[in-house]
Amino acid sequence: MLLKEFKQDKLLFKLLFKNIMTDESIQQEYIILQQQLRNVLIQKEAIKLQIAEIDTALGELEKTKEEKVYKVVGNVMIKKSKEEVEKELKESKEDLEIRVESLEKIEKDLIEKIKNIEERLKGKG
Repeated sequence: MLLKEFKQDKLLFKLLFKNIMTDESIQQEYIILQQQLRNVLIQKEAIKLQIAEIDTALGELEKTKEEKVYKVVGNVMIKKSKEEVEKELKESKEDLEIRVESLEKIEKDLIEKIKNIEERLKGKG
């Protein structure tokens, strides 16, 4: 009789411990997802700032009548054709816009995962 009760208590303990561990792992996953979302948002904003800088530079290039312009490369300014610099800036802008789109997809996925975990945690609370 005592052995049977002990086995039942042991089983109950395992079930309770498993639920506690599951809750903790869900909360850990929730925290990790929030950190990942924060990082994605920071990256996205940094890239958007780069795009805005490129737009400003392209606007200035459009205004100038000079055939040659200076481009900063590291600590050096290099004289290049206006067309070549415009082309490089437009290519950089396209690459950055693709990165923003990619980050927005990741952001959307992370938000969805966070919402799912919030629902699971509400259901248990």
